[in-house]
Amino acid sequence: MTPVHGLPGSFRRPRPVVPSAGQESVWDYPRPPRVEPRSERVVVRLGGEVIADTTDSVRVLETSHPPVYYLPLGAFPAGVLVPTQGTSFCEFKGEAHYFDVVAGGVVVPRGGWTYPVPTPGFEALSTRVALYPAHMDSCTVDGEQVTPQEGGFYGGWITSQIVGPFKGGPGTAGW
Repeated sequence: MTPVHGLPGSFRRPRPVVPSAGQESVWDYPRPPRVEPRSERVVVRLGGEVIADTTDSVRVLETSHPPVYYLPLGAFPAGVLVPTQGTSFCEFKGEAHYFDVVAGGVVVPRGGWTYPVPTPGFEALSTRVALYPAHMDSCTVDGEQVTPQEGGFYGGWITSQIVGPFKGGPGTAGW
């Protein structure tokens, strides 16, 4: 990004991609974020195994971020989500708790997270878990392979229906 008036660390808003028919721009998503129920079929694989297959998800939509899909805790077989130490804090959703994700001999440390006691407006997340698609074998939405959001902090799921540019990669911290 180009610095504003030459000041380091000060960035202009990027130029949003204009969505085609049937697409969404992450620049039209709200801030604070919105939770949206979805019915697409979401399938996640790890270690050669299907660890979730559901049509009961919610997406969290936030300006400049691809959607993060939250799947019901009950969609995962026993032993796949192993609670682990540590938390983080989201100014909107509250305190996140993490899971190691385990399947087929593969362990992804802190590969999933939940908000067991979310802030008002995000109650739908209390019984759901989000996963980092970059660390799974595959994540699909209605059969389409998801592209993970760039960077290691956010867990956005990019499909052909979503256009950016997306926060998360190098040079996007000031967005």
